Amino acid sequence: MHPHDDAATCVGQLRTALAANGITLPSLGTDLPTFAGTYGTAPLIALGNCNEETARALAAVLRKAAGQ
Repeated sequence: MHPHDDAATCVGQLRTALAANGITLPSLGTDLPTFAGTYGTAPLIALGNCNEETARALAAVLRKAAGQ
């Protein structure tokens, strides 16, 4: 599997997991400069920006998953 394909799969899995918890990160995707670069490293995942409500929801889900 090409690293770029793996990154796309990772983004899809993260998007699905977030959606299962009622969270959408509109800018979630792969970091485009990573695709253009020839650094020999795996592509980066860009989580992007979100509003305060989404950030609070994400924090709550992570706290719950951590058992807090």
